[in-house]
Amino acid sequence: MRLTYQSIALLFAGLTMSGNSYSYEQFPNLEGPYMGQSLPGLVAEPFAPNIISKEGWDGEGVFAPGMKEFYFTRKDKEYPRRTVIGFRQENNKWKVFSKFPRIGEIGFSNDGSRMYMAEGYRDRKGKGWSERKSLGAMFDRKDWGIMRLSASARGTFVFDDYKSGDVIRISTLSNGKRESPIKMDSEVNVGEWTAHPFIAPDESYLIWDSEREGGFGGTDLYIRFRQNDGSWGAAINMGDSINSPNADYFASVSPDGKYILFNRQIDDKGNTDIYWVDAKIIDALRPKS
Repeated sequence: MRLTYQSIALLFAGLTMSGNSYSYEQFPNLEGPYMGQSLPGLVAEPFAPNIISKEGWDGEGVFAPGMKEFYFTRKDKEYPRRTVIGFRQENNKWKVFSKFPRIGEIGFSNDGSRMYMAEGYRDRKGKGWSERKSLGAMFDRKDWGIMRLSASARGTFVFDDYKSGDVIRISTLSNGKRESPIKMDSEVNVGEWTAHPFIAPDESYLIWDSEREGGFGGTDLYIRFRQNDGSWGAAINMGDSINSPNADYFASVSPDGKYILFNRQIDDKGNTDIYWVDAKIIDALRPKS
């Protein structure tokens, strides 16, 4: 359903300095790329503080290919059920244009024509989206619990499965045919709370989160890189520029490849914000060999 909201005519600079917090029905007037936000460096910082990242549960922030739409999930007193809120950039201004119940965490096909939602998907339909459809019996299984599915430009699917003990599976395309998903190796599937994979469009790296020995506390973000022979390399903790003593999870890389967005639990009450950091950290972590 398409919804229209009034914007408050306030400059972003004034908003950041005032520290005011706005409801989504009073979404401030933000202009320019990346929702009008000041760009982060190599140390993670909150995304749109007091506007999107505010009190409550705010997470799963993703830009759609083309960088003209942004979606995130909200849960608080106003939204007791997790709700996806979508923004669209029109005439350089970002406006709320869509709200819908979250049924699976959102990802996109490389061309932006399909929105993945766990074991389902929605296709572009005019300026909106079709009804959610099933990916088919191969994925729509009662013994699996998919939260997030990420797709590469080649059509490879990587997804988590909480019903099977928090594992990550991968399914490739071979001559246009979908191969049955298999569990990834123990570089990925070790520790606890292993989930929320993100595969690069060119399949050069995979990011996911897990709580394991040697981490910073809670779940940390890990990355592994594709090797020259096509195999996957070792898991690498993404370091304290991203990871914190709290839970850090659900990473996505903006479609332009420049920034990583992820969730961070900020207190023991479950309040969560979206953080972001310069994606140059990926190249810094890539093994030189």
